[in-house]
Parts: sequence; C-alpha cells; structure tokens
Amino acid sequence: MKYVDLIKVIRKKYNKLSKGHKLIADFIMKHYDTAAFMTAATLGNTVGVSESTVVRFANALGYSGYRELQKDLQELIKNKLTTVQRISLSTDFTDYKNTLREVIKKDIDNIENILNDIDYNAFHEAVDITLKAKHIYILGLRSSSFLAGYLGFYLKFLLQNVKVISAGPNDVFEQLLKASEDDLIIGISYPRYSKRTLEALDYGKEKGCNIISITDSLMSPTTQYADSVLVASSNMLSFIDSLVAPMSLINAFIISIGIEKGEYLTSYFKDLEKIWRKYDVYSTNNNKD
Repeated sequence: MKYVDLIKVIRKKYNKLSKGHKLIADFIMKHYDTAAFMTAATLGNTVGVSESTVVRFANALGYSGYRELQKDLQELIKNKLTTVQRISLSTDFTDYKNTLREVIKKDIDNIENILNDIDYNAFHEAVDITLKAKHIYILGLRSSSFLAGYLGFYLKFLLQNVKVISAGPNDVFEQLLKASEDDLIIGISYPRYSKRTLEALDYGKEKGCNIISITDSLMSPTTQYADSVLVASSNMLSFIDSLVAPMSLINAFIISIGIEKGEYLTSYFKDLEKIWRKYDVYSTNNNKD
C-alpha cells in the first residue's frame, strides 16, 4: 500500500469507522507530518484512545500493524524534506551494483503504480481538453522543466499554438498574459514543488484557463487548481526524484493525442520528412569505416 492510497482509504472508509477510529483518522489527515513519528501509544494518548485502538485502526485500513501504516506516513512527509535531509535517506544505495538495481526497481514500481492507480476517465478528459484548447501553455520549472520541454516538443508537431513557459528573461506571468478561458495550461510539478509554478497556476485559474496537472499524488498542491489530474509517482531516490514514470505517462498522453489527430498526423510527418531530407537534418550514412 502506498502513502497516497492511505489517505484515500481513510477518506473512503471514514463514515464506517468507529468513534475512536475517527479521532485517529482526523488527527492523521490534519497532522500527518506529526503522526508519522509518533508511536502507537503516543498517538493514542494524543487523541484520547488506547494503544490497542490505534493498532486496530491500522488493521481496519488493511495494514498488518501500526508500523506499516507509520511507514507510509513517513513516505508522505518526504516531499517536505530539504535536499540535505533527503541525502541521509539513501540507505538502500550501498554500492554501484546495488544502486543500479535499486534505482531501476524503484522506476519499475513507479510505472506499475500508474497502471494500478490511473484514473482513465481523468486521462481521457485531459486528452479531450487538450484537443479543444485554442492555445496550450506548458508549465514546468526547475527539474520539471525537462518534462515540460519534452511534452512541448512533441505537442508542437501535433497541435497549433503550443508554448512552453520557461524561466527566462520574461517572468511566467508575462508569458501567460494573453491566456484566456479558451486556453489550457498543463502544469507539471514534482517535489519539492516550485512555488512559482503554483503561483502561475493560480494566475491561470483567475484568467479562466482550463488546467491539467501532471504531478506525483492527489495531495500535490497543484491539484487545487486543476480541472484534470494525471498522477505518476516520482518516488524519492536520495537527492533526486525519478522522472521515469512521469515520462512514461507523458508518452501515453502524446500518443493518445496523436491517435486522435489521425490522417492529419500522417500527412504532417510526410511533409516533415521531405524537409528533413532536403536540408539533411538527420544522418543517413550507416557505413562503418
């Protein structure tokens, strides 16, 4: 069970919980960063129930014990840690061989999480919103800028009026100045969430833009502005986050839009191939010396 699912399960089961369990649930949802480091006894004392009630609460959510629930809570708060603090968490990486194995395993887990948790209705809605938008602004700053640039590169082949917002001489607000209610902002943000990205999404929301959020969880601060949320976990890897799963999700998003463009896409790339050949854009010499 992943930490995002923990919050979802609490909310889903809340109405069926006992009075004591609801006290625990309320505290965790409001103070998960504090609860993550509390023992079962301390948590029980804080909300006024017994230690055994806390253990039974964990069981009611599908955990074998409180320690497993606590582990997911600790995963949740990692998004708040500084880079220096995150380095100290990389205890799995003891040597080169183990590091390679663990990193790839985490990437595989992140991609599998997409298949297990993706909201297909939200994905379909995001594709539909994108196809209908008059102008598309793609926003991703800091480490998310790589994802934004990649998405923008391919969407420009498929759609007109696609602009990637960059952290250049013009501030993000200036680049969004002409955005309107007919337009779309695709906001990409991963921990630690860029404050400027959130401010830009808020600005876009005020202007009436549709907003798609590509982020790591339903608890991401970007979701409060979004009309559609696409989730791909990044899973902490020492001082960096893995962007493999978000890239895979973006690939699926691009291909889905390409499928909808149909014959236009084929015709467009035929014209591009002529241009690429004429101006020798790609190497065609496969001979080896």
